[in-house]
Amino acid sequence: MTKRNMILLDIDYITKDDKPVIRLFGKVKGKSNDIIALDDSFVPYLYIMPNGDIDDCINDLKELESAGKLKINVLEKAVKTDYQIPKEFIKLYLTHPQEVPQYRDDLWNLDSVKALREHDIPFYRRYLIDNDLIPMGELEIEGELIDSYETIDSDDENLEILKLSKAPITVNTDFQDLKMMSFDLEVYNPHGMPNSENDEIIMIGIDSNVGIRKVISTKGEEFLGDEEMGFIQSVHDEKEMIEEFVKTVKESNVDIIIGYNSDNFDFPYLKDRAKILGVDLDLGMDGSTVKFLRRGYANAASFKGLLHIDLYLVMRRYMSLDRYTLERVYLELFGEEKIDVPGERIYQFWDNGGEELKNLFKYSLDDVVATLKIADQILPLNLELTRFAGQPFFDVSRMSTGQQAEWFLVRKAYERNEMVPNKPNMTKGDVVKRGNNSGGYVREPEKGLHENLVQFDFRSLYPSLIISKNISPDVLVKDDDLDYFAEGNDMDLDTDEYYVCPEHYYKFKKEPKGFIPSVVGDILDERFKLKREMKACEDPVLKRSLDVQQQALKRLANTMFGSFGFLRFRWYSFECAQAITAWGRQHIKKAMKEAEKYGFYAIYADTDGFYAKYNPDKNDD
Repeated sequence: MTKRNMILLDIDYITKDDKPVIRLFGKVKGKSNDIIALDDSFVPYLYIMPNGDIDDCINDLKELESAGKLKINVLEKAVKTDYQIPKEFIKLYLTHPQEVPQYRDDLWNLDSVKALREHDIPFYRRYLIDNDLIPMGELEIEGELIDSYETIDSDDENLEILKLSKAPITVNTDFQDLKMMSFDLEVYNPHGMPNSENDEIIMIGIDSNVGIRKVISTKGEEFLGDEEMGFIQSVHDEKEMIEEFVKTVKESNVDIIIGYNSDNFDFPYLKDRAKILGVDLDLGMDGSTVKFLRRGYANAASFKGLLHIDLYLVMRRYMSLDRYTLERVYLELFGEEKIDVPGERIYQFWDNGGEELKNLFKYSLDDVVATLKIADQILPLNLELTRFAGQPFFDVSRMSTGQQAEWFLVRKAYERNEMVPNKPNMTKGDVVKRGNNSGGYVREPEKGLHENLVQFDFRSLYPSLIISKNISPDVLVKDDDLDYFAEGNDMDLDTDEYYVCPEHYYKFKKEPKGFIPSVVGDILDERFKLKREMKACEDPVLKRSLDVQQQALKRLANTMFGSFGFLRFRWYSFECAQAITAWGRQHIKKAMKEAEKYGFYAIYADTDGFYAKYNPDKNDD
């Protein structure tokens, strides 16, 4: 048996002999060697909530199998907590993940089946959750080294294939130094938007943190001897340019390749041109070429074992700008303007030669330098979110913050033996019927020039309310007995048993602690711990790392409120969303009134804080 410590970069599964085989792609710890670990022991499963007697339901499942409509691998009883209530479920193990959608309808149609649960968690995500594996973290693996497996061949001395004899173990979640490379295409575009059938790639810019910085092009020989232009690598034609790009990526053995709008433009265009010219983009660790996977509403360019991050998508999620060009984002982050060439003039710079061609080369290089610099600034936060969500970095970088929070909760539910709810099936009619949430309290600013201003701010207002008022769908009391609450008496509605929100009068049990508040409480505790460590830390590198971690936790905690009102959120509860904002409005109004006792008069308020002017002589009586 062989043991290895690997850094987990990517995961998928293939089918061999009608069985799923998990593939873990990564790097051997302390080396640059690639490694692919194979696990054929994990099988898919789902939970069945019986409608009545559980044994009757089991008998119906066996009859379904006898009729050839179900293939049972293993069947067992399991107790899980479902909305604070321990319930007995049937845990049904199948042979292959594709059997889940195949059998789902027949299972639903059984009278003895009330519901199916956790049937829609993708197989590779299930593997990560159940084995407590953290992508980008360090795993201990053990098994047999083999020479080849399906289409993978370990003739390359840089690649090891390990068939696992037992499940991997996470030994370290601290992220390692990652080798990164940015790239960008410049395309000849005399007709405006380039057409991959006709318009050739004229430059491929590359920058990295492994000492590679260059622009590959069919021009540039005229600048030989110009030290300023020493970054140019001249090739004979476009085919050789793409081949040299592939060769550079392979030989550098980078972990992450980074583009800007590379999902929508660079990689689709490169794929098309490579196909026309007969070049294989075999950059995957298993020798595979680029594939486009559906992520959200768009396709994402993917290579097995080589992480591709599109910074354009990341920046749209984490910054609020009027436009998201590379130039605009770079200016916002670093206060510097980068070299710019108008897109519609690129072909003219190319054709004109001389100084304009020189500037085009500089522009191409500046694009990839700027992209890598942005990545250095932004990706650490995404890595931390990967740690918390426990899902592949490739996926997390393309998730909304709500999706990141949801996978974090799914992982926590598994740890606590909580049953994960199904996604709600809301219609447009349901949305219209429910109405809108009033949102946070806003007081328009008083006009004029003000002095003696003080800012009052609630620390993590919404997450704190979730915790203090135990706001969670599993402790929400859904009844109609709310008439006894008098209008206008919203300050003190709580009873011995319930927290009662103002305006809407929703009731939340004080005991037990709700699932969401308990998780959010852990998040805030960890965040405040990190902030204390930051304050005491004198090492600037460690301080930045701690800051990134606390920012990631802050983002997760703040996302919980918004997720309550998202129609596809597994823990969706419009009542919870309304209760949070109602209590938020109450708190800020109460704080403003209390501040007046000490001479602070609000001139502007918004959601979780307000500005007040100090005027001790003012008397409103």
